[in-house]
Order: sequence, then structure tokens, then C-alpha cells
Amino acid sequence: MFLEALGSAVLGLALAWAALHRLPHRLPSRALVLPTGVAGSLFGAFVTHSALGTGHLLPVLAGALIVSTASLSLLLRPAERFRRRSATA
Repeated sequence: MFLEALGSAVLGLALAWAALHRLPHRLPSRALVLPTGVAGSLFGAFVTHSALGTGHLLPVLAGALIVSTASLSLLLRPAERFRRRSATA
């Protein structure tokens, strides 16, 4: 279980780092993105481990990756070129 937690935390950190380098203009500060990736990954590993039980390392890491990606996607802001002004602004 320690290996699952450590692996999912490293996976979430790597995913958050990659998102910061790929989409820096669409994400908030680094101090928010990195912990969000790790926390989403740990939560995904916890949920997947609770559902499957022990002995399923790869599916637990896959669940961690999916939840971490979903939580990081909630931080994305719209691209500047697609932003439209409202009629009242």
C-alpha cells in the first residue's frame, strides 16, 4: 500500500509538472497546480484501492492518473483567443 501511495503521488506530481510546462498560460500559479495534482492522484488511488482491494498496483495507478487529470482540468482557464466579452461589458 505504501508503494501505491508513493507511486500515485509521484505520478500526480509529474502530471502537474507536465501540465504547467505545456499550458502555463491557462493555469493558475504553480503553488496551486502542484498540490492539486498530488492530492487528486492520492484521492484517486484511495478510491481505486478501496474498490479493488490489495494486489492491483497498475489499476490503482491508472485510477490515480484519471482522477488527477480530472482535478487538474478543473483549474484550466479559457484560452484568450476564444474569450468573448459579454454585451454588458
